[in-house]
Amino acid sequence: MEKEIKRKIKNSTKKRIFPKEKLNFKKVYKIFEDYLIITLGLLIYTSAWVIFILPNGLVGGGVSGIGAIIYYITGFEVSYSYFLINLVLLGIAMKVLGKGFGIKTIYGIVVASLFFKILPGIYPQAFIQEIAITNGKLISSIFAGAVTGVGIGMTFTRGGSTGGTDVIALMISKYRNIAPGRLILFMDIIIISCTMLLPTITPDGTAATIGVKLANTLYGFLIIGFCGTSIDLFVNGNRRSVQIFIFSSKYKEIADVITPLKRGVTILSGTGWYTKKEGKILMVVIRKSEMNLIFKMVKEIDSDAFISVGNVMGVYGNGFDKIKK
Repeated sequence: MEKEIKRKIKNSTKKRIFPKEKLNFKKVYKIFEDYLIITLGLLIYTSAWVIFILPNGLVGGGVSGIGAIIYYITGFEVSYSYFLINLVLLGIAMKVLGKGFGIKTIYGIVVASLFFKILPGIYPQAFIQEIAITNGKLISSIFAGAVTGVGIGMTFTRGGSTGGTDVIALMISKYRNIAPGRLILFMDIIIISCTMLLPTITPDGTAATIGVKLANTLYGFLIIGFCGTSIDLFVNGNRRSVQIFIFSSKYKEIADVITPLKRGVTILSGTGWYTKKEGKILMVVIRKSEMNLIFKMVKEIDSDAFISVGNVMGVYGNGFDKIKK
């Protein structure tokens, strides 16, 4: 009897310590996909710096911008300063955003640092000369801002980060309804403005005149402006909402086909002052990506319907964004 009891205890302990779980390939694939997208986003982000920003002696935002300033003054490589500065912010991110985010942030910092180190030797100088330097700082600034924004946006969508001001932006946006692109824009303005106080911001280490500093500062503002816009478009593009007013005598039929889309329809009473007739107005709030489908439905029921569409700043509640504290 005693042996039987010991055997049962031993078996139950094994079950607790070594549970038999089937390998969840779906979960593994999702993790692999997340890190693949993060890696691609980091590659795009660092490529924009290596091709457009650093060869032109420009300064962007974030920790990369600080690293660029250090590089222009001392020759200390961006890959090293980028890695070291980001380590300071890593502990805060793990505490506020969770260990899962911390792991992806560590991955992002390490991979971006490696890209900053190896990409300058991969991209041919003739290619950089033709696409970036020859086209001038203005075109390079526009391309740099748009491309870095896409890279950061790709990383954001998978819960990762390129480090630096991105981490701060995600921490604030977790508790406040503020677009991350705007937060990054504000912090980057401060960083780029500091370039006016530095003795030199040229790639070859020579002293820069006030005119060159001012021009590079303005180009830096252009970079972060396009970057912030690209981030918001990439991250929130499909989440943008519109408010639609539909004026039609067949409002009941239209409301019936919209409701199955899991979007609420509000019926308002109104009077057309031109016709002096009373009628019903449908008010619908939907995602912008659903707008064409609504138009198609309305046209099939009443091709003479009058539709008014307006962008809304934010929609919170069931089916949309959650209200944050």
